[in-house]
Amino acid sequence: QVQLVESGGGLVHPGESLTLSCTAPGSIFSISALGWYRQAPGKQRELVAIITRGGITTYADSVKGRFTISRDNVKNTAYLQMNNMKPEDTAVYYCYVRPWVAGTRDAYWGQGTQVTVSS
Repeated sequence: QVQLVESGGGLVHPGESLTLSCTAPGSIFSISALGWYRQAPGKQRELVAIITRGGITTYADSVKGRFTISRDNVKNTAYLQMNNMKPEDTAVYYCYVRPWVAGTRDAYWGQGTQVTVSS
């Protein structure tokens, strides 16, 4: 069973920072694109950021300039650094791992971690 271990969620005040981590098995991490999704109450799950196997990043417009996705291929860990957080960032954040294996469509999700931004 492939398990993604997320950590780093919590409650912060507007303007503060928080960093999420997601660790995946080494057997798939290095060949995978990684993403962070979030789902706020009453809203659909949305892509926040993605980083390819080669380190190319893409961000949702709502987080550009504030969030940074990165990967450590030695520690097999993906990060989402969230700066200048806003109340609208409140959501459950999910790590997504998509190995690139020819002929497969495997994908894995983290358990989700709650992030709350409140005064």
